[in-house]
Amino acid sequence: MMDIILPFTMDGRSIAADVPVAPRAWAGLVVVAAAAFVVSLDTMVLYVAFGDIRRDFPDVTAASLSWILSGYTIVIAAGMIGAGRWADRLGRRRIFLVGMALFTVASAICAAAPGVGLLVAGRVLQGVGAAALTPASLALILQAFPKSRVPQAIALWGAAGALAAALGPTIGGVFVEAWGWRSVFVVNVPIGIVTAILGPRLLDESCEAKGSRLPDLVGTAAVTIAVVLVALGIVQSDEWGWRDLRTVGALAGGLVLVGAFVARCATVPNPVLALELFSERGFRWANLAQLLYGTGFTIMFFGNVQFLGDVWGYSPVRTGLAMAPGPLVVFLLAPRFGKLAGRIGHRAILIPGGLVYAAAAVMLLSRAGTAPDYLGVWLPAVLWSGVGVAMIVPLLTSAAVAGLPSDRFATGSAVNAALRNIGQTLGVSIFVAFVGGAARADLLAHHRLAWWLVAAAGLAVTATSWWLPSSAEWLERSRAAVPHPIAKLDYEGT
Repeated sequence: MMDIILPFTMDGRSIAADVPVAPRAWAGLVVVAAAAFVVSLDTMVLYVAFGDIRRDFPDVTAASLSWILSGYTIVIAAGMIGAGRWADRLGRRRIFLVGMALFTVASAICAAAPGVGLLVAGRVLQGVGAAALTPASLALILQAFPKSRVPQAIALWGAAGALAAALGPTIGGVFVEAWGWRSVFVVNVPIGIVTAILGPRLLDESCEAKGSRLPDLVGTAAVTIAVVLVALGIVQSDEWGWRDLRTVGALAGGLVLVGAFVARCATVPNPVLALELFSERGFRWANLAQLLYGTGFTIMFFGNVQFLGDVWGYSPVRTGLAMAPGPLVVFLLAPRFGKLAGRIGHRAILIPGGLVYAAAAVMLLSRAGTAPDYLGVWLPAVLWSGVGVAMIVPLLTSAAVAGLPSDRFATGSAVNAALRNIGQTLGVSIFVAFVGGAARADLLAHHRLAWWLVAAAGLAVTATSWWLPSSAEWLERSRAAVPHPIAKLDYEGT
């Protein structure tokens, strides 16, 4: 028998802040947050290290080198949906630790790679590891914390990614200037080793009931290849051209496989993705918001790094320092907004959050020029943007999975994370299409066009969040639901 502590008293008054959480759950959260940190860090530091890599391989084309960046996010997006389903079936802790081991070994391969081919292969292997560990880490959080504390726990998990975003450009600039681009991969190795030691001690295993069938292998392959093909068409469109048969073929083939994947999920008894998940309103609308917002966020973050270097002439280290205040705001505020969401629901925070984020883009649109003005223009906009991100990023994840059954946590969070990474791929591709070929004299105008798209993404979050459960519905749902137990669980015997 295990004791279950409800987040409401018998008369319905909220006691969410008083619900105790076992110290072991908090320690486990630190472990999975560290994994989230290195996965996010690897995306950010490569933006800064890319120039140094190009100088080390002058005979390799820029298109080939671009796969060092895009190969990572594409594989993450392609693999997450299947990985989440396999984590639900085989064990979330097991898949998390295997994914972290792959990521760590791949980081060492990247650091020692003598050529671009092995470097890209290492990045792909990193993506496989990240795709496996990310949904499993979210499922471990969801299972370890009581329902009223889940938004706060996920916000802390998301804050680790925000901290990586804050430190990534700065760390990348410092490491590249001091020790070269290989050093940005070395930093992952000790974190992976510590996770391998502490993970089995601090994380409880959980999985679906015994006897359930393994996920559909054909569906897993179909969705993986589909995402790779669509991403390939988008990433290569700038080099191949939108009318090129290779671009059209990749996009068409990907879309056909998406249709085949959906059809298979509707007919087989063991689908990779249970389509009935989309009947849950929060899952449906939060995932749409995640895709749109992820695209806009990447346009802003990646685009702003390029703006500071190309338009204002900042060095890599100075660019990193200039970018840092926004993500630091996210790191400080995201847990607080997550805790508030546990009391009043996600919708009440996401609706104004989208407006705040859009306003930050409008500030840059109206005030940023070719003359550098960090204190008067950049700092206010980046701080305001940080507030908007803190109100959006962790809450979209928790809103997507809040209404799902516990045995679909990894699958649901994997869909959400995959859409976020698809948004990253789209964001980089869109930015390159709008700004990459612009003459120096036209850079500011093209960056302003990108900021308009960022503002539109913020408004899209506000619009889609109207369809999420209201504060009253959230309160009623929390009263009616049995939260995740906080005692140590025997998942096989309970």
